[in-house]
Amino acid sequence: MPENRFQNALDRAAADVEKALGKLLPESHALEARLFDAMRHAVLGGGKRLRPFIVLECAELFNVARDRSLRVAVAVELVHCYSLVHDDLPCMDDDDTRRGKPTVHVVYDEATAVLAGDALLTMAFELLADEETSADPLVRMELVKALAKAAGSRGMVGGQILDLLAETTAMDETATVRLQRMKTGAIIAYSAEAGAILGHADRSRRQALRNFAHDLGLAFQIADDLLDLEGSAARAGKAVGKDAGRGKATFVSLLGPDVARERAKILAEQAKTHLAPFGKKGEILLDLCEFVIKRDR
Repeated sequence: MPENRFQNALDRAAADVEKALGKLLPESHALEARLFDAMRHAVLGGGKRLRPFIVLECAELFNVARDRSLRVAVAVELVHCYSLVHDDLPCMDDDDTRRGKPTVHVVYDEATAVLAGDALLTMAFELLADEETSADPLVRMELVKALAKAAGSRGMVGGQILDLLAETTAMDETATVRLQRMKTGAIIAYSAEAGAILGHADRSRRQALRNFAHDLGLAFQIADDLLDLEGSAARAGKAVGKDAGRGKATFVSLLGPDVARERAKILAEQAKTHLAPFGKKGEILLDLCEFVIKRDR
């Protein structure tokens, strides 16, 4: 793939999101400053910003103004970061490192981490509901409704409880696919569809992006499972090998590394086929499919 084109777009998205998050969460000297410090620790200075990148690129397909799509991209990143803060807690995955730095509950405390995650989640919906995101109230309502569904009990949160159950319950490939479509795939699917919602896209193009994101999300998760098995903590910025240590079913444990790697490639190729309606405008998203399965962190 034209690496410079893709990497430049990814870097630009990350820089734009980082700047917007910094403005959204300025340093505070109020009594509740500890909460804002924890929120800043959770969101600033790290991460690929892959989900916001998908929002921005999919919105670009429909010529949505970047200042508006950036607000949705930031909302998605806030939800993602909230999920990481809670996922890292001792009652969940009990991780000490995230994005190459100590996790929020390690730097502050568990109660502050819970509240910081709560605040990040609710801030995301505040952003989406604001007129600056879209002048059309129906668009804002649909963005809010779709994100609530993707992040809730039938999406990411539901997937998280399945992930916890996977430590003690045998899961076959079908159950593992469902787990990952909910835990990881739902927010990725929202990231793609949000651009279409902003752009008032027709049903067929929205469905095309949803299908693209579903295949991409599974490919991403398989690549993540491979990194957990074969990667290093230094490169990943977090602990690795924990899934195997807990006996948790993953695509790699069910299929083996070689078959899992091939499955990720097939899914990435399938994801590309859904971009056909967008022609040359979808080229960077085609590059994304390659990046997802070749990344090393």
